[in-house]
Amino acid sequence: MKEPLIDLKNITKSYDGQVILDDLNLSIYENEFVTLLGPSGCGKTTTLRIIGGFETPDKGHVMFRGQDITQMPPHKRMLNTVFQKYALFTHMTIAENVAFGLKIKGKSKSYIQDKIKYALKLVNLEGYEKRKPDSLSGGQQQRIAIARAIVNEPKVLLLDEPLGALDLKMRQDMQYELIRLKNELGITFLYVTHDQEEALTMSDKIVVMNQGYIQQMGTPEKIYNEPENAFVADFIGESNILDGIMIWDRLVEILGVRFDCVDTGFGTNRPVDVVIRPEDVILLDPERAPLRGIIKSVIFRGVHYEMAVEAGGFVWKVHSTRMFPEGTEVGIRVEPSNIQIMNKPESEDEEAVGRNGEK
Repeated sequence: MKEPLIDLKNITKSYDGQVILDDLNLSIYENEFVTLLGPSGCGKTTTLRIIGGFETPDKGHVMFRGQDITQMPPHKRMLNTVFQKYALFTHMTIAENVAFGLKIKGKSKSYIQDKIKYALKLVNLEGYEKRKPDSLSGGQQQRIAIARAIVNEPKVLLLDEPLGALDLKMRQDMQYELIRLKNELGITFLYVTHDQEEALTMSDKIVVMNQGYIQQMGTPEKIYNEPENAFVADFIGESNILDGIMIWDRLVEILGVRFDCVDTGFGTNRPVDVVIRPEDVILLDPERAPLRGIIKSVIFRGVHYEMAVEAGGFVWKVHSTRMFPEGTEVGIRVEPSNIQIMNKPESEDEEAVGRNGEK
């Protein structure tokens, strides 16, 4: 089996008596684009800073290619960090900013010039060498920060919410730029964000965090289509999360109505959580569906209509290209493969945390 490039083992970190990371384990492999995703305060930036060497864990070890680097200072690690605020030197030209790390390492002038040209070409900013950072747009400054990081030829690029200050269009453009850079350079990317769209767009692997624990990790498709608990389902995309009773394998009762599903192994007559994505709710003529409801609101979103449907005492979120006017009676149907069954949390702690992503 392939060895991890970075291996976090039993990492615990507290600030002022508050536990930020609790016995966290995470493996990152070469050439992966891994995104740490979660709400503010979940521990994702602390994890990044521990990997970067800016923080030291209270317990546990940071391994890099099998070597323990827990106590190694940041400048000796084979990685570079791009921060949200870019940290460009405003009194320096773009060329001087990009060359900063190479000069500290004592590289020759010709080597540095070649690297500046290479890096600026890579981020599509050729000819900007003599300009100052404050003459550039936010997106251009972000590219310079990335260029400054990649000239050092890091094995890992750490990015801490680097697109947070950009407008929507620029953020989307930079997402594609980062994917292109990752593919061209063969660098491992570790990316921190609370933006689910960024995570789903760019990642090979998403690590969903909450309250210092890993809730779930996997491919974007796996995380979106097969959330392991209600927190993940609610945080990644919109969801209808309902109480259900697992009658037996492949049959679940929701709001007093029985629906076929594909899940097994949950026992018989057992309370479960049920997740149904808004785009998976099919609206039909009332007599053709097992559950009836009334359209309460309709919003046009461009690609689809977003509707609220009250049915069985629950207000369903529905996304559909077909519009039903407010007040219309409709039927609700869901394909068995689009009904996701999850165990109910057995305690309040478990509700907040699915400990390190395990069921």
